[in-house]
Parts: sequence; structure tokens; C-alpha cells
Amino acid sequence: VSGVMGEDSLVPRARSRLPVVCTGGLGLLTLLFAWLLDSDKFIERTGMIAFCITVERFIHSMCLFAEEWLFHSKQRYHGRINEIFQACFRGHVILGMCAIFLMLKLQWSFSEEQWSTMALMCAVYLLLKCLGVLGPCPVEISEICEMKKMNVAHGLAWSFYIGYLKFVLPDLQNKVSQYSSTRGKLSSPRLHILLPLNAKVPSKPEEDDTNVVFHENLPELERDTAGVRKRSYKNSVYKITQNNEAFSCVLEYATPLLTLYQMSHESSAGFGERERKQQVLLFYRTLSQILESSLDIHTGDPHYLSREIIQHLKQQDGEIHMDPIQEPPNEVHPVPEEGPIGNINGALCANFPEDPVSSNPTLMFSQPQSLRSEPVETTDHFNQPNARRWD
Repeated sequence: VSGVMGEDSLVPRARSRLPVVCTGGLGLLTLLFAWLLDSDKFIERTGMIAFCITVERFIHSMCLFAEEWLFHSKQRYHGRINEIFQACFRGHVILGMCAIFLMLKLQWSFSEEQWSTMALMCAVYLLLKCLGVLGPCPVEISEICEMKKMNVAHGLAWSFYIGYLKFVLPDLQNKVSQYSSTRGKLSSPRLHILLPLNAKVPSKPEEDDTNVVFHENLPELERDTAGVRKRSYKNSVYKITQNNEAFSCVLEYATPLLTLYQMSHESSAGFGERERKQQVLLFYRTLSQILESSLDIHTGDPHYLSREIIQHLKQQDGEIHMDPIQEPPNEVHPVPEEGPIGNINGALCANFPEDPVSSNPTLMFSQPQSLRSEPVETTDHFNQPNARRWD
């Protein structure tokens, strides 16, 4: 079984529950401290604060409800008041208001000073909320977008899979076999998808490295798609030379990265270079998760690559095939920008083992440095560590 070290510093992982645990723990400690300072009035003051927080949230929800009902009822909710209500009021706010009405009905009274204090607390909260001081920070927004799958990268990854990879990958082995029977065997039966971290995708790989030369296309795949009859899908074979050695493989860039790159140059998109890099990494992570969980193209035969395209082609002859009964986890490796193919930061490889029984791909990242090297920075704008592999 093989694993990967060093990739976690590049590809963002899903956030943990640490902030929730820390906040809850500190809150309990603060409550204990407040009780020790004045245990006689602890329950009374706790009730006041809970009363204020509930009323504050209810008033704010009422303001949201007014906006949605008056200006967006038909366009967003088709006139359904219950949907507007559910969108503006959270369950705990409703339960809190019910508890307050019950307390008032039972003649739970406050002094004038307490009413004044609670009114002041509500006013301060609403003003701070209005000014955006109490709004979510960028980390919270990012976490919400990732949890709800609302990032641009999530949509692009799913579109790339559903609209392309899902039907191209299962047919790739047949096309490679047809090509090999007439044109000669390829150095690799895999589809190599390049993911530059800066999302700058050239129209031809030759623009990045003259050692990468287009050879010819594989047999076309035709499908009736979205009203277009016999839409054609092609994969290209490239010849790669180095030190008087020649290799051939199926190679292409991830076309959705063109969208990310162009969005970062449109002011109306609100999309800068930093956001673009994060979206590229999320695109890779999301696409990896999609392919790993897909029953259509899932495989249990992961082999890791030690260098970029050429080196990864070289090492395939020496790869040890795993026991077909076992199903080791797929792994991913980051790719730096340096190497024979300049400015290509990532290579996302769909692995088609030569065993005709299985035509399912594995996602991999090739890595161009020593397998024992530590992560290093390779560019001024984008940090790319060298992954390590261990057996």
C-alpha cells in the first residue's frame, strides 16, 4: 500500500469542528466564571440576556421578512408566504419567542432598570448588525460555501464530470486499443488532464514546452447531446521527447479552468487571483471526490507518479500492480510548476489499467522532484510543494 506526504499543504482539506468545540468550551468556562462572581443573580441575568438575544434575532428576522415579502415574493418564492417565513426565521428563534410569551403570560416581570438595560442591548445589537459589524468573517463565508457546495469550483467540477468525463472515460480504453492496433502502442493508456494553478490554459501544450508536440487525435466519440445531433468529442495524442527518448500519451488541459481565468479578469465577477487559486484547488479536490465515489469509473488500482508526464511514463514499466481483490484508497499528488513542461502546475490523471476486466480510472498527481524532498516554493504568486511518496 502506498501513501502520500506533503499534499495537504497545497490542496485544502474540509474544515473541522474545532471552532465549534473551542467556542462551546470557552462559553461554558465563562458561564462558570460568571456564576462564581455572583451566584445569587446568575439565573436572573442569564434570563435577561437570553431574552435580549431572542428578541434581537426576532426583530432582525422580521426585517428580513419585510424585504422578501415586499420585493421578492413572486420572483423568489412564487408568492408562498410559508417559504418566505422558513427562509427568514430559524427554528430556535421561534421557540425562543414562544418561551418569552409564555414567561410574560405567567407574569414574569422585570424592573424598569432591567427593561432599560435590555432595550439598550437590543438597540446596540441591531445597530451593529445594520453596520455589518456582526456579519460573518471571510472564513465563515468560505466554510458555508464549501459545506453547501456553493463555490464556482463545485459547479465547474460537476459540469466537467457530468458533461464530459462520465461518458468519455469509460470509452477511452476502447479508443486507445483501436489506436494502438493501427498506429502503435501508447506509452500510457491513461487520460492526462493538466491543471495549472494559475488557471492559465494555453490553446496548445506546445506553447508551454516545444518538446510536447501534437501527433493526432484518437477516434472520435459521437453523442446526441442537448439537441445537437452527433456532437463530436475528441482526445488528442501528443509526442513528448527528452534526451533522445520519445513518449506518447493522451493529454489535455481541464477546460473549466478557462472560465476561472477569464472570471478573474472580469471586474463584475468579483474574482481575484487569490480566489482563483483557491478555486483551482477546490476544483481538483471536488473532481477527485466525484471520481473516487463514482460507481461508473471507480477503480482500486492506484499507482503514483514520481515526476511530470515524461518521468511518470518512464516509471510505469516498474510499477507493482496491486492485488486485484484488494481496493486501496485513491491518492492525489501535487505537481510543481517547474520541470520539462513549464508552467504546468498539476496533472490530473484518469488511470485505465491495462487489465481488460477493469476500465475504471484513478486520479493521480505526478511529482517531478526527489521522492524524499520537502515542500518548496516554486513561484512568487503560487506556492507549490513537492509531494513525497512512501511505500
